[in-house]
Amino acid sequence: MQPQITVVGLGSGNEDQLTLGVWKKLQAADKLYLRTDQHPMIGMLTNNNIAYESFDALYESHDTFEGVYEAIAAELLALAKSAPAGIIYAVPGHPMVAEMTVQLLRDRCPQEGVTLALLGGESFLDQAFLRLGFDPIDGFQLLNGTALSVHSLNPQLHTVIGQVYDTFTASDVKLTLMELYPDDMEVVVGHALGVADEEKIHRIPLFELDHLQDYGNLSLVWIPRTDEDKLRNRTFARLHEIVAILRSPEGCPWDREQTHQSLRKNLIEEAYEVLETFDEEDPDHMAEELGDLLLQIMLHSQIEAEEGGFTVLDVIEALNKKLIRRHPHVFGEALAGDADEALQNWQQIKQEEKRQKGIDPDELPLLSGVPRELPGLMKAYKLQKKAAAVGFDWSRLDEVLEVVESELAEVKEAIAQFSKKEQQEELGDLLFSVVNLARFLKIEPEEAMSGANRKFFERFGYIERQLRLKGKNFDQTDLQEMESLWQEAKKVLYIDNN
Repeated sequence: MQPQITVVGLGSGNEDQLTLGVWKKLQAADKLYLRTDQHPMIGMLTNNNIAYESFDALYESHDTFEGVYEAIAAELLALAKSAPAGIIYAVPGHPMVAEMTVQLLRDRCPQEGVTLALLGGESFLDQAFLRLGFDPIDGFQLLNGTALSVHSLNPQLHTVIGQVYDTFTASDVKLTLMELYPDDMEVVVGHALGVADEEKIHRIPLFELDHLQDYGNLSLVWIPRTDEDKLRNRTFARLHEIVAILRSPEGCPWDREQTHQSLRKNLIEEAYEVLETFDEEDPDHMAEELGDLLLQIMLHSQIEAEEGGFTVLDVIEALNKKLIRRHPHVFGEALAGDADEALQNWQQIKQEEKRQKGIDPDELPLLSGVPRELPGLMKAYKLQKKAAAVGFDWSRLDEVLEVVESELAEVKEAIAQFSKKEQQEELGDLLFSVVNLARFLKIEPEEAMSGANRKFFERFGYIERQLRLKGKNFDQTDLQEMESLWQEAKKVLYIDNN
C-alpha cells in the first residue's frame, strides 16, 4: 500500500467553525502531527485527549522560515513511509492558504511515491471577510508580509497582508506600504479574528503599524480598497489610463492630432530639459521633467496601440527581457568584476543578438550604429571614438592641437574668400577638430559646451541686472559699458561659485 499523508486544516481558531470531516480525521488519527501548537484549537485537542506531536522545535534550529518548511516537509515524507496506516498533518487555517509546507508536499509527494490528500478547513480569510466586513468580489489580493513588494500593491483592491508575526515584520510592511500610501492613512490590524476572548481589531494610522506589541501567528493587516486619485496617481496603471483617455474621442483635441512625426521635437526638447535639471540640485524639478519625458514614451506607445502596432506593455516586456539578457553577470552565471567587464559582456551580447537577426556584425560599416539624430558635438565624439578603436587616431596631444590651429587657419582663409559654402565647410572641420581635442583631454564636448552656455547665461544675466539697477535697458547702453560689466561679472560670479 502506498504511503499517505492527509493534510487537514484546523480553521481560524473558533471551535464552532471546525468542519465535521476534519474533526473525525483528528479523532481517528493514529499519528497526528502539527506544524505548530501555537493555535487556539490545541486546547480542544488536549481536552479530548487527542495526542499529537508538533514541529515547533524546528523553528529554533533554523535561521529562516524557508529552512523550517523544508525540514518539516522532509520529515513528514520520512514519517509517512514508516507508517503503514498513513499520517495526519494538521495546519492552521486552510491547507491551501498561506501554507508553504503543503506546497512543498504537493511538489514532492509524487516524486517520493507518497499519496497526498487534502481536507479543507476555514481559513483566516473567511473570518477576515466576516469580521472586517468587506466583499472580495470588489477586488481582493492576499500578500505575504515577509516578502512584501511595493510593485504588488494596487490601491483599487482590498489588500490583506498575512504572515505578520511580530513588530519586526510589521515594521518592514509599514515601510513598504508607505512607498504608496500616505503615512497617516488608516489601516486595520486583526489578531485571532473570530476566536472568542482572543480577537482584537485595531484601526490605526499607517505610521503606527509597528507600535503594536500583540502580533502573533494569527495576525493580519487589511488595507481597504480605494478609488482616490491621490493614491491611483502613484500607479503606472493610472498613467496608462490617462494617456489612453487623452487620445480617445472624448479626450483632448491636441493630443488626438499628434503623430510620431509631430512629436519628434517634443521628445528631444523634453530630454534636454531633463539634462538641465541634473545641475540644479532640485529633485522636485528633476522628477517633473522626467515625468514629461515619460509622457512622450507613453504617447508614442499609445499611438502604436491604436494602430495595432504594439502597446506600452510590449515596450516594458522588451526592455525587461533585454536588461536580463544583457546582464548575465546579474541574472545568470557569467562574471563581471568591474564596469569594464560588464560593458564587455553587454557588447558581446549585442553582437550575438544581431547574428540571431541574420545580421553579421563583421560586415557592417565600422561607423554604423551611431544615431543620425544625435546632436552634432555628441555624434562627432562617437564617430571619432569608433575610428580610434581601430587605430585611426593621433598619438600625441600636440598633434591634435596642430590640427585645431590648421583648421582655424583654413576658416580664416575661407572668410577672406567671401565664400559662404567654404566658410561653413571649414567651420565644420574646425568644430570637428575641437571635438577631437576634447576626446584627447577625456572631456565630453557636450558637457563642456553645456558649461560654457551656462556660464554665458549667468554672465549676461548679470549685465542685464546691473543695467536694470541703473535704470537702463539695452537701448540705453553701448558695447563698452556691457564689456565692462562682463568683466565685472567674471570676477563676481567666480567668487560666488567658489
